[in-house]
Amino acid sequence: MPGLAIGSFVVCGIVVAVLLVVGIWLMGVYNGLARLRVAAQAAWSGIDVELKRRHDLIPNLVETVKGYASHESGTLEAVISARAKAVSAGGIDQKIAAEGELTQTLGRLMAIAEAYPDLKANTNFLQLQGELATTEDRIGRSRTGYNGAAGTFNTQVVIFPNNLIAGMFGFSKMAFFEVENAAERNAPQVKF
Repeated sequence: MPGLAIGSFVVCGIVVAVLLVVGIWLMGVYNGLARLRVAAQAAWSGIDVELKRRHDLIPNLVETVKGYASHESGTLEAVISARAKAVSAGGIDQKIAAEGELTQTLGRLMAIAEAYPDLKANTNFLQLQGELATTEDRIGRSRTGYNGAAGTFNTQVVIFPNNLIAGMFGFSKMAFFEVENAAERNAPQVKF
């Protein structure tokens, strides 16, 4: 019977070794996914900072335009409404959609400025327009960084066998910050 005891000990040792290897592999995949998700979330926070800056500029811009183009109230109200939606948007998907709407309304606001030469010459408007353009550039760069991090994470979530672990632990793909409408792909611009 001593041979049987040694054989069971060896089999038990092999099973423990296999379970240990699988456990270490599982932990490595989980930790890798967690690191990639945190990196994508950190990249999103960079976008969030720039979006807040954008949101803070908009009321001043609207007030400046209102002084010159008060009868354009529909557009001004649309900008304020879109800004409110963007500020109160919850998750990343909702923020992306709300920011797309805000970009559209800002484009319409900037188009109004074309019809008002006094507004286009206003120092405050020019400064706000410049700050908005700079902010839009920063958002674009941050968007690129976020989309890269989200793409890396999404790839790891869907490849086999990571997709099995991702499903078990609730890792799901992250939305890309893409512009749906081709007209929105460019930052609002005013030509002087």
